[in-house]
Amino acid sequence: MTAVPVRPPLTRPRSVVLGGVCAGLARHLERPVAVVRITIVALTILGGAGALLYLWLWAFVPRERGPADAPPQRTAPVAIVLLVAAIVVALLVPFTWALPTVVPVGAVESALLATAAIVWAFALDPREPRHAASAPTVRVLAAILLLGLGLALFPGTLLAGRPVVAVLCVVLVLLGIAGFVVPPVLAYGRSRGVERATLAREEQRSEIAAHLHDSVLQTLAIIQNRAGAGSEVARIARAQERELRDWLFAGTDPFAGDLATELRTIARELELEHAVRIEVVTVGEVDAIESHALAAAAREALANAARHAGGDVTVYAEATPDAVEVFVRDRGPGFDAAAIPDGRLGIRESIVGRMSRAGGRAVVAATPDGTEVQLRLPRRTTEKGGPT
Repeated sequence: MTAVPVRPPLTRPRSVVLGGVCAGLARHLERPVAVVRITIVALTILGGAGALLYLWLWAFVPRERGPADAPPQRTAPVAIVLLVAAIVVALLVPFTWALPTVVPVGAVESALLATAAIVWAFALDPREPRHAASAPTVRVLAAILLLGLGLALFPGTLLAGRPVVAVLCVVLVLLGIAGFVVPPVLAYGRSRGVERATLAREEQRSEIAAHLHDSVLQTLAIIQNRAGAGSEVARIARAQERELRDWLFAGTDPFAGDLATELRTIARELELEHAVRIEVVTVGEVDAIESHALAAAAREALANAARHAGGDVTVYAEATPDAVEVFVRDRGPGFDAAAIPDGRLGIRESIVGRMSRAGGRAVVAATPDGTEVQLRLPRRTTEKGGPT
């Protein structure tokens, strides 16, 4: 038996000219896409069946799989094409005014094309980066066209005694006004809906956070206190507490993605590797671009404290208009930074040298309770002299 050839599935591609119907149909039928497009256009000219078939397939043929939030990549500026077509058709109205028709040829067609341009520019173009910038302009010009067409035709209807055209003029003016008013109102309603959904999610997150704080987080804290700061159980409980807090309050941290987040991530990793408990406190707004060298130096200081001191380590980061400072304090036995052998480059290069190369400074000082590493990085300034 000969194998029956399997046709490709009937789906619309994500990169399309208009709707992807002809391209998807051509791929399914294994025919050139130009032949399919010519056929659709011919059927449209010969009675409109091609347009109806195209719209039907557009509505019911699924799009090929891809990222759920990725919009289709449409190459044709549909809203602009509809607007240009509406203008061209509207220019025919003065030449068809004297024809014995109920309404001048081109008036209704121009109105439909302009309305379609407004709808397309409002509903579809904002989701496509390629056409989003031109959508407001197209919407305004289409609304102006509707208003202008209605106001231009109305005086002639009074002189010629054509009441149907007068009604059409009123409809055109109303459509033009709607083109100015309705899209902003709908956009406002949409934004309010998003705000309400966001607020509902935040309230739900707060309820979950409160419940977990009263149960799971308190249990993890009790485990840490009873197991001791340096025990394996305490370190695991501490890591789980950090991960749970990060998940609960994701997106609510004003320092997310900058130095504060880096310090907390470093602390979580070191707590899993060493018998240490690290507390991170941040104050002020830390710029992410300025924090790379500072974060690397702080990582080395924290790693040294975790390896050689253990116990409790405190990290305090503060941002001022002039500089960003990080203090790492441990309660270890302490040491003399000047007595470090020449071959040991951890403090000399990874902390002091790195901060010096970045334009800052680092000081390693012994305290009565242990060791403190002070890191300071001045903020870069703009041409006007203010901090970046």
